[in-house]
Amino acid sequence: MKYRRVVGWLSMLVLSLVAVAPLSAQLPDGLDDYIEKVRTDWNVVGIAVAVVKDDSLVYAKGFGLRELGKPERVDEHTLFAIGSNSKAFTAAGIGILVDEGRMSWDDRVVEHLPWFQLYDPYVTREITVRDLLSHRSGLGRRGDANWYATDFSREEVVRRIRHLEPNSSFRSRAGYQNTMFLAAGLVTDAVTGVTWDEFIKSRIFQPLGMSRSNTSTLDLASDDNVASPHQPFDGTVKVIPYRNLDNVAPAGSINSSVWEMTHWLRAMLGEGEFAGERLLSDSVVREVHTPNIIYPMGPQTRKLFPSMHFSTYGLGWGLRDYQGRLVAGHTGGIDGMLSQVTLVPEEELGVVVLTNTSNRGSFNAITWYIVDSYLGVPTRDWNALFLQLNQEAEKAAAEQQRKREEGRVKATSPSLPLSEYVGTYDNDMYGTMTVSEEDGKLVCRRHTAFVGDLEHWHYDTFVAKWRDLSMSAGPGTEFTFTLGSNGKVTGVTVQGVDEFMRVEKPEPEGTEQ
Repeated sequence: MKYRRVVGWLSMLVLSLVAVAPLSAQLPDGLDDYIEKVRTDWNVVGIAVAVVKDDSLVYAKGFGLRELGKPERVDEHTLFAIGSNSKAFTAAGIGILVDEGRMSWDDRVVEHLPWFQLYDPYVTREITVRDLLSHRSGLGRRGDANWYATDFSREEVVRRIRHLEPNSSFRSRAGYQNTMFLAAGLVTDAVTGVTWDEFIKSRIFQPLGMSRSNTSTLDLASDDNVASPHQPFDGTVKVIPYRNLDNVAPAGSINSSVWEMTHWLRAMLGEGEFAGERLLSDSVVREVHTPNIIYPMGPQTRKLFPSMHFSTYGLGWGLRDYQGRLVAGHTGGIDGMLSQVTLVPEEELGVVVLTNTSNRGSFNAITWYIVDSYLGVPTRDWNALFLQLNQEAEKAAAEQQRKREEGRVKATSPSLPLSEYVGTYDNDMYGTMTVSEEDGKLVCRRHTAFVGDLEHWHYDTFVAKWRDLSMSAGPGTEFTFTLGSNGKVTGVTVQGVDEFMRVEKPEPEGTEQ
């Protein structure tokens, strides 16, 4: 591998002057027990872990259950949702087209999607495919309510993004943007004439022997070894339905097993080759692992990784340094499923962890424990470190909720009878929402999944208790209605989303004065 062949006179000189820590080049002792302890400590129902080293599979195992309350256990072939680890596949798909000369990384998006439009006309004209794949559009981590649990098609999601105002200037700041990866998938459609799903299956899954991996939860019904998603509710873990992500698939819809994911890891560590066959050129692999935008490192990251000097994003991959080595990786999360993929190219080392419970931190504890062993550095109690961070986060969330409750003005009533809040509300980006009165309470409906019972909070603010099980965890979403100068409702602001303006109903015929 070229990563290990750079041994010119300069390297020899450096090695003669610097004492390099010896590599243990082995799995940590007692790994099975460690993973099981992590699973138990984090209350994760099922975990699968695999490790590749020097183009060989050295470890692949499952722990726990596919579904709580059922006997079937997780193994290395159990399918999980990998969430945003799908983004690297989308970037690789673009790379295949670049290899074939059918497009370039720096093509302007409008060359392939003439209808594509963002809020700023300048950005619309100048944004490139590279920008889509590196989170530097200026839109930030916003607008997910445009696709999450909505009935919009892929194209409609991208068309509506033109209404999202940027939160930073173009290319100046990293901002995680799922819709831009969806746009990259639509570019793939335009260039190839087939869907992103078909292209990923035929040009990546099939050559890598990933025969059970798929791009939609709809494909899971035909497989009998599938993990179910789980989510904690007030300390109790429950099974929840799979969240279908077909309308944002290039950003996060792939389902796979750790066994098949090791084929993907080996291809990326092998600079585009797998089992003697070339999937990508080495130049494409270098490109996706080349920094495009700086990611800020918070105090927690600096505390956990004191040897880290940079954090950046390539094309579908996060990039950082660790113990003097480049690390390429990504996490992924959808409702009830979390994943982590980590590559240390210079050591030809790759780790994949898939879990079926929304408890963040378990995959980190496992990944870095394995990486440290191969790098021969002193072992840290990663499990304890991430558990402590999680406890601090839970404490902060509880304090935030306490302050929210403290700020509630009690013994207040809505300004108007409930019937006056009933109506249709619209937002250019997020679509239409209705509010109805049912059994003496207000109920909001937006698309198929968003159905919430509005409980009065104070004044003209209500809190939606969502009927969808995945959405029901947490304190609920605030709906604050706005009254105009005539005392009538003019709109409603949905917490974390945007303002929806009331759509005036036409007067019935025969009522003109």
